[in-house]
Amino acid sequence: MKFVPVADLLSDARARGYAVPSFCVWNAETVNAVLHAAETCRAPVILMSGPGEGLLSYAALADTARAIAGHYDVPAALHLDHGNSMEAVEGCLAAGFTAVMLDYSTRPFDENAAALRRVVELARPRGVTVEGEIGAVGRVDEVTGEGMGHTALSDPAEAKAYVEATGVDCLAVSFGNLHGNYTRPPKFDFERLAQLRDAAGVPLVLHGGSGTPPDQLARAISLGVAKVNVASELNRALRETMHKRWNAGERLWVPSALVEGMAAFAAIVEKWITLTGAAGKA
Repeated sequence: MKFVPVADLLSDARARGYAVPSFCVWNAETVNAVLHAAETCRAPVILMSGPGEGLLSYAALADTARAIAGHYDVPAALHLDHGNSMEAVEGCLAAGFTAVMLDYSTRPFDENAAALRRVVELARPRGVTVEGEIGAVGRVDEVTGEGMGHTALSDPAEAKAYVEATGVDCLAVSFGNLHGNYTRPPKFDFERLAQLRDAAGVPLVLHGGSGTPPDQLARAISLGVAKVNVASELNRALRETMHKRWNAGERLWVPSALVEGMAAFAAIVEKWITLTGAAGKA
């Protein structure tokens, strides 16, 4: 199986009323867990990795992911998530990623738009999908449950101008969603989301999918979200499983503990494949 552009997956998702789940990966084990779950569920998936995730370079991760993907037969893409420099984008394009995101959402509109226009110019001849972000998705403070860091709701007029100026294929938006593990249900602004859908005219991306209640997720998908990012919930499942083995007081055999951890990781992947409606769509 060869990796495909994210745009191809999102086009099918919009046509058939589901969203494509995008899962954080950083090594061979996580790549295999996602693809195995995808094949079990017959679902399209996106493998995503961003700055500071794992020890592998983007090129090494791409080589690893391609080698593993050759043993599976489901549509999948390899995506740079929250790329923080043009160098990272160029490295991923050279490595064979099929989608890239340059996250300049905290920078002034003109700087953000100009940079993403350049990314599109580099990516389009290669058939690579480009994701941009307007507004800024912050992070959950797991003590207060409120957003922390830079958070700004996306403005529909800016979203329209941004897509027109850049030519991005899909757009990450902020409408009450946050990265991290929610400690209470999020307060999504669905009216804003509908306005963003109509203004942008491209598939929308939900960052901070972890912990989103199923009813809110379904409504978001019905209002234009075609890609759902999941990372924190995967990390928590793996971490808690490994901690449980570590604290059991028995001699820890790392390979077997890792197998248990990856089983927990894969269970979350299958859960989100089902929640997004992607099961059976491959």
